[in-house]
Amino acid sequence: MASSFWNRFFCGLVFLCFGFLGLITSPAEAAIKNYQFDKRKSCTLCMAFHLITSSVFSQVQVKNVSRLCHAKSIVTVNGRFPGPTIYVREGDRVVINVTNHAQYNMSIHWHGVKQYRNGWADGPAYITQCPIQTGSSYTYDFNVTGQRGTLWWHAHILWLRATVHGAIVIMPKQGTPFPFPQPHREAEIILGEWWNVDVEEFVKKANNLGLAPNTSDAHTINGKPGPLFPCSEKHTFVMEVEQGKTYLLRIINAALNDELFFAIAGHNLTVVEVDAVYTKPFTTQAILIAPGQTTNVLVQANQASGRYFMATRPFMDAPVPIDNKAATGIFQYRGIPNTVLPSLPQLPASNDTSFALSYGKKLKSLNTPNFPANVPLKVDRKLFYTIGFGKEPCPTCLNGTRFVASLNNISFEMPQVGLLQAHYFNLKGVFKTDFPDRPQTPFNYTGAPLTANLGTSTGTRLSKIAFNSTVELVLQDTNLLTVETHPFHLHGYNFFVVGTGIGNFDPAKDPAKYNLVDPVERNTVGVPTGGWTAIRFRADNPGVWFMHCHLELHTGWGLKTAFVVEDGPGSDQSVLPVPKDLPPC
Repeated sequence: MASSFWNRFFCGLVFLCFGFLGLITSPAEAAIKNYQFDKRKSCTLCMAFHLITSSVFSQVQVKNVSRLCHAKSIVTVNGRFPGPTIYVREGDRVVINVTNHAQYNMSIHWHGVKQYRNGWADGPAYITQCPIQTGSSYTYDFNVTGQRGTLWWHAHILWLRATVHGAIVIMPKQGTPFPFPQPHREAEIILGEWWNVDVEEFVKKANNLGLAPNTSDAHTINGKPGPLFPCSEKHTFVMEVEQGKTYLLRIINAALNDELFFAIAGHNLTVVEVDAVYTKPFTTQAILIAPGQTTNVLVQANQASGRYFMATRPFMDAPVPIDNKAATGIFQYRGIPNTVLPSLPQLPASNDTSFALSYGKKLKSLNTPNFPANVPLKVDRKLFYTIGFGKEPCPTCLNGTRFVASLNNISFEMPQVGLLQAHYFNLKGVFKTDFPDRPQTPFNYTGAPLTANLGTSTGTRLSKIAFNSTVELVLQDTNLLTVETHPFHLHGYNFFVVGTGIGNFDPAKDPAKYNLVDPVERNTVGVPTGGWTAIRFRADNPGVWFMHCHLELHTGWGLKTAFVVEDGPGSDQSVLPVPKDLPPC
């Protein structure tokens, strides 16, 4: 039973790793998980969670972090990279006090947590809150309702999520088994990126010059690049396994700008969940996971006892430069000495479009009585958003221009006041609700490359959605400058991926091919290079909800927008009151 496993796992991990005292939950009631993100204060039922840099508080938490023969100061949580895992159970209330000791303003996003009526706890800076200033605190207080599985948390301002991120593990309700074979043990696998230089500094310089920042120097598995990189033998993640046992890997793509393949040499992976939603199980030699996405897989230790590399490297099927070196960890059978050389997995080619499309088609919702796929069959509002790049004049930039990115030819301009605050208090002049439902100038979206940007405008323009209405959104890639894949994340919601294709979306023919029975349900979806993706969701969560490309580079260029979902008529269908300690703007 999942419950007995989680009881053993949770108790052991909480007391050994995070210093919780007396965290016992009755099966009949939900618990309140209290996290104090400031180690200088003591508390019962607490976990220290620092946002600091080694140069400021090295004596308390953070030291210079060394990778690839380079040492530098990084912003961390609790002195750890990646940050600590947060363990909760479905139905719990989570209270997290964040105290910011970093030199940067900070906000934390609980990626994939639905935050019903509670955008105040969602975290994106200047969308649902103003950031937590240096020396200040903010308490994120939210419920985990109707969700179980793997999610994650990360900084949601600047490029700080390069090092400020960690896993969220939501355990099923007590007495509820997994809908797949019980694993012997499980592990979080966080895929990331590493730069030898200060990330915020080089991004600032690149923006000032109107250039794209350099690609990362390495990818990482749980913060470590693995032994194929210089000075990295001790910076290698090793997972010890026992012959004949089954393991659950909770895989998270925390990379800033790369979709990633992941595989383990000689071992198949059985996908059982994505974005904290159970899927129909299927077996594959490798998975593809976009930034922001999570994937749970079962792996059996059923090969000859030895040491096997787990490896990750980018997928990119557009003419865009990437860091194509593979990061590695080791899947090591118990009793095998470290002198045994590991074997490498055969990952798909970096531009293997056919694998990417085939893999995506295999992802389907479990759709059982206990875990139904409630796909909206009737659509109240149809939206069609084009994704484009462009250049705008910049007299101070190196080439006299800089890159912009847009939806429906509108590049999003960040406000200086939280949009949710502006909506809640009806502040004028902060945003408009006139974002167009479709592009004003239709064209052959995926035809010959276009160098013009069709007069891209900038603005803080949102789309207003009626409460409880059903929405279909088609995201269409375009060849404005270049085609490219884009992982889009919608805050506050899950959605069903009802269709995808290459080329231009055909509203007369393509909807007939939709999967309306068991489409995959998730919170982040990849739009294929030179193609389209259609999603559906019910707008039953009032508030202001961010939607953006989860490639940090594109988000910074303006590839983002937000939905204003109106309040419903019921007393429990409106945005919750403002927290008392909401950070000031």
